[in-house]
Amino acid sequence: ADLGKLREFIDARGIQLVQTWHTRDHVLAWRALGWSPAKRRAALVRWYKTAEPIADRAHNRVLYGRGCDGLLCVSPRVAAQNAHLCRGPVRGVFGAVDTEAFRPAAKDPTVLRSLGLAPEHRVVGIVARGQRKRRFPLLLEAARRLFHRDPLARLLIIGRGTHRREVAEEPARELGIADRVIFAGYRVDDYIDVVRAIDVFTFLVPGSDGTCRALLEALSLGTPAVTTRRGALPEIIRDGETGYTVDEEPDLLADRWHELLSDESRRKAFGEAARRDAVSRFAIPRFADEVASFYEDVETFRRG
Repeated sequence: ADLGKLREFIDARGIQLVQTWHTRDHVLAWRALGWSPAKRRAALVRWYKTAEPIADRAHNRVLYGRGCDGLLCVSPRVAAQNAHLCRGPVRGVFGAVDTEAFRPAAKDPTVLRSLGLAPEHRVVGIVARGQRKRRFPLLLEAARRLFHRDPLARLLIIGRGTHRREVAEEPARELGIADRVIFAGYRVDDYIDVVRAIDVFTFLVPGSDGTCRALLEALSLGTPAVTTRRGALPEIIRDGETGYTVDEEPDLLADRWHELLSDESRRKAFGEAARRDAVSRFAIPRFADEVASFYEDVETFRRG
């Protein structure tokens, strides 16, 4: 019944292209549009939202080959890794951020007080769900080493998660750093102001969104970042210009955090470069133009 309704919807509106997000809706759209690429009602494209290579297995070769007219990936490198699977155009498009909403501004004293922060505190911050895969042991151990060197440093963790207590709060107490780790929880109305409280952003593991949106938001705010080299992170960060990318070692993270926190002029220069780069590479109009251009490539490919 759903397939019939989807076909009617597509035909009645003269839809020329259908974009899918998850494997389930990809398969449903394929069935609704038609198995044969030559007879398909409309173009079928897939947005592959993680930064990991698609597993080169038989079912994926069929799904992304015969069952796909084009593939969008979260970065150029990821697109290159997956290009061999798809019969049509493959494009890597970085994520987007509202660079007008996420503009540099001074820290809000009221927000700082609500977080238990003072103006003299130097803040490393992260936006991450409280999940085991987000490398909290690495984050907290690096923070412990930073705190040993800088008594005014603080770690701000923004986000919710069903496992936050066991993966982050209890380990912080065990490491003896709970008084310098702030759990801001999930924020909505004051989210931008809370992120502005951060002096150096950090990002360890891309979550379910391989575009790393929270990182793009921080860069747009003019906040330099220190990240690992997972997923698209080395393509998003211009190492040595807008931040640093490091191996997943606590000392390396702590060293780079401390370098930027203790050198205000360098932190400012990196932040200004981060803002310029965000406006240039991650703004919504740029994203729209690249996706529209990709759709045109798909249509050209289908016309043969």
